[in-house]
Amino acid sequence: MYEAAHKRKIIGTRIHKTMKERSEERKRNMNESLLYPDKTNSEFLLPSIDNFVETEQVKKLMNRIMRWIDTGYPPHLVGPTGCGKTTLALAVAMRLGLPTLWLNGDDQMTTVDLVGGYSEVETLSVRDRYIHNVLVAKDRSKYTWVDNPLTIACKHGYTLIYNEFSRAKPIANNVLLSVLEEGILELPIMFGMERYVKVHPDFNVIFTSNSIEYAGVYTPQDALLDRMVHIYMDYYDIETEVGIVLRHTGLPDSKAKEIVRAVREIRERVPPESKPGTRAMIMIGQGLRAFTNPGPEDIKQVYLDVLSSKIGEHDSASKYASVIEEILNEAYG
Repeated sequence: MYEAAHKRKIIGTRIHKTMKERSEERKRNMNESLLYPDKTNSEFLLPSIDNFVETEQVKKLMNRIMRWIDTGYPPHLVGPTGCGKTTLALAVAMRLGLPTLWLNGDDQMTTVDLVGGYSEVETLSVRDRYIHNVLVAKDRSKYTWVDNPLTIACKHGYTLIYNEFSRAKPIANNVLLSVLEEGILELPIMFGMERYVKVHPDFNVIFTSNSIEYAGVYTPQDALLDRMVHIYMDYYDIETEVGIVLRHTGLPDSKAKEIVRAVREIRERVPPESKPGTRAMIMIGQGLRAFTNPGPEDIKQVYLDVLSSKIGEHDSASKYASVIEEILNEAYG
């Protein structure tokens, strides 16, 4: 029974490799990327993560995401702004050991931005002047097709990170339905060119989205959501956030802990859509490093400068400024 459960699985018409096959392939890919780093870096966008912190909580999340990828289902990381979704997606892509392409969703995105389109039209004119009093004219148009990230990743078996997936309008993402279910990408190509692309078995896609309560977020179609595994994230635990602030700022351990504790306390007192993330902690730490010896007023001003933009409009920032000052007085005296 165990062996039967780990044979190749077919979802729709798409063949998924077993976890063992994917693991062995990943090792080969990692070796090849080490052998040919110049070629890979010149042709593809490889994930580059500076100061990545891998605590026990982060390891568990990464392993959870990798298990679903090995099972054949794309992970969809959902969580508040600044909780580390994008960095985690990049770290997982690095572990996969394949060239990685990047795509940022927004409300202006169309299917062309995903799959590609005709970049230019070249018109050629031919004039025949060899016969007296006869003019033969011919006009010919030449269309040049250019692949975009989804098509490139599907053709060659690369990893695609679709960041801010829910900021794109659902109609732009319809093309993903056949990719994730049947393993077929349909291209809007003319003139009898190859219209259907068979998805490479090594193709992977990782989606990231903000929670639905954020402004500018669209609810993706149910048919597409049913083909992913949704991993809901929140802000990391205090150990991880302290480690991230330390790695990014170089502050002493005690100073990093002060920042993390103060921001986590502020998080508890502001509305859900206004909670400052780990990124705000890093900005505060880097702002404080600009001072040789910051006084209490300097410290409060750095916090207010960073957190005002996170909390919202001017009225909201003014409303919660007193809350921030109260917390900072408790933390710093």
